[in-house]
Amino acid sequence: MKKPASQQSNQVEQAIKVLQQGGIIAYPTEAVYGLGCNPDDLAAVKKILRIKQREKDKGLILIAASFDQIKPYIQVLEKNIEEKLLVSWRDSAKPITWLVPVKNEISDYLTGQFDTLAVRVSKHPLVKELCEKFGGAIVSTSANRAKQEAARTSDQVEEIFEDEIDFILEGETDPNAQPSEIRDALTNKVIRN
Repeated sequence: MKKPASQQSNQVEQAIKVLQQGGIIAYPTEAVYGLGCNPDDLAAVKKILRIKQREKDKGLILIAASFDQIKPYIQVLEKNIEEKLLVSWRDSAKPITWLVPVKNEISDYLTGQFDTLAVRVSKHPLVKELCEKFGGAIVSTSANRAKQEAARTSDQVEEIFEDEIDFILEGETDPNAQPSEIRDALTNKVIRN
C-alpha cells in the first residue's frame, strides 16, 4: 500500500537527517533496495562495507538525481562521452551504471581497486527526491550480505539487517527488474548485464 505523499516526504526528510549525521539508510531503487550513506563520510562508507561483509576492493556505486551531483567525484569527461551518459540515463528503458575515471583524491573505499567510479543518475522518484533534497550523490549498494540475494522490500531489509542500519525509507522496487547494467564509459564494455 502506498503511503500518502506527505508521509512519504516526511520519510525522505528523516532519511536525509540520518545521512547528514553519518548514518546508514536503506531505500528502494529501480530493482532492489539499496544501502546508502554520505559518500564523503568515510566512517559511514566503512560501516556499509562492514555490515554487508563486502570486500573494499570491489568498490561502490554513487547514485544521484543529476549529473552535476556526480561531477565532484569524477574527472572531466570528453563532451561525446558525457553526452553518451546523459542520453543513456534519459532514454534507456533500464538503469545503466557507468564506470568513469575518478579524481585522484577520491577514497579507495569508494573506488575499490579501480581508477574508475561507478555512477548512475536514477529515474526512481524516491531516489531523485532523496538526492535532490540531500544536495548530492549518495552511496548505492544492494541491501544484502555479500553473495546473498538482494532485498526487494523494506521487510526483507529489516530481516537481513535488523538493527544494523539507521533508517529504512519505504517505497517500491520493480519486482521484474534486474540490478543496473554496468558499462565502462570509455570503452563501452559491458561489465554486468
